[in-house]
Amino acid sequence: MSEMHTRAQARAQEKAAGPAVRHGRLKQQHPLSFLLKIFVAVIAVIGVTGVSLAAYAAVDVVSSVKKSVKLVDAKGNETTPGVGAMNGAFNVLLAGSDSGGGNAAYGDREENLNDVTMLLHVSADHKNATVVSFPRDMFVSIPSCPDPKGGSFDAMSRQKINNSLSYGGLACTVLTVEKLTGLDIPYAGVIQFDGVIEMSNAVGGVPVCVAGDIKDPYTGLDVKAGQNVLQGSQALAFLRTRHGVGDGSDLGRISNQQVFLSSLVRTIKSADVLSNPVKLYGLAKAATSNITLSDSLNNPTTIVSMAMALKNIDISKVVFVQYPNHYVDNGVAPTVDAADQLTSALQNDQPVVVTGDTGVGSQADPNAPTGQAPATQAPATQAPATQAPADGSGSGSTAGGSGAVELPSDVHGQTAAQYTCSKPFEG
Repeated sequence: MSEMHTRAQARAQEKAAGPAVRHGRLKQQHPLSFLLKIFVAVIAVIGVTGVSLAAYAAVDVVSSVKKSVKLVDAKGNETTPGVGAMNGAFNVLLAGSDSGGGNAAYGDREENLNDVTMLLHVSADHKNATVVSFPRDMFVSIPSCPDPKGGSFDAMSRQKINNSLSYGGLACTVLTVEKLTGLDIPYAGVIQFDGVIEMSNAVGGVPVCVAGDIKDPYTGLDVKAGQNVLQGSQALAFLRTRHGVGDGSDLGRISNQQVFLSSLVRTIKSADVLSNPVKLYGLAKAATSNITLSDSLNNPTTIVSMAMALKNIDISKVVFVQYPNHYVDNGVAPTVDAADQLTSALQNDQPVVVTGDTGVGSQADPNAPTGQAPATQAPATQAPATQAPADGSGSGSTAGGSGAVELPSDVHGQTAAQYTCSKPFEG
């Protein structure tokens, strides 16, 4: 009886204390959405209610953020940029964990893999944004990473990129992508499953086009052909689905996610959303409550600075691209020449142009609004990518007069201005 009484008291105390804080992780979700929502929310507050209230709102938003993560450079030194970092170009990495964040509703998920890894690059003139998705099964070298418990882990020459989060945490994923791309990444965050649900609810749902009925028992996705406004658990299922789209691969899932991402960017940039600062402020709070941020991103000054940098980017200049890859063994490997063209463009702060199709998990929306640029339709099946010309000629050339780099035709992606539909699995 005494033991039962003690347990009852403990349960009562837990109930009184409120729900446990969840750590921010998400699977193959829409990392850009979380970041953009924070930025646009703060922008709206600034524009409608004045700078002083904006500062108060930003502080309140950041107060809901979880304990932050310290990033380091290759030598183990802390990387914390100054207040003026937003004066030029900047890079932000967002990782999505498949751990489920400890929520039993997702089953027993013992691993903590970054099944989604996305890098956002904003140009120095704040006129272009490029979002690169790294396939979870892509073999890369993982550098020596700090052990959260002290010391460091040894470097590994060939591992799938989604092992980096479990190996050395967010700092290790950042170091891995820095090594792969040659870019400095001072800002980062990890997102969880539940964050997708809360964020999609906060925005009021995201309209997506589906080319045919999709029913995926693995994620619980059940959508019909045509337009669907997704939020809550169906938004999460849509972004998690792999078996339901394209060829059933992670590569198809990436292009499917870009259908959602492009629509999301259009939604939050629309006049209706931007004219509702209360709703956007709620989005910012929902986002920061579900992301574990790096120390460098865990302050209101940085968020406001990023917001001011992003607010005027045209949606046609927001480019989503799948990191160039081709099939090998039981995964994929970087397609070196094409990848070099992409990373060189980002290193040189040049915008990129996708000349290839949108990927095996999506296709052009036949009902796109009049006047909108049509997306290139993906082929029925996806063959392994081929190496781009070593001299950078042909499809890897620089667009005449614009300074933009045209990526090879076997690199997949789209802009936020392109209307696309998710393509059901064709196995």
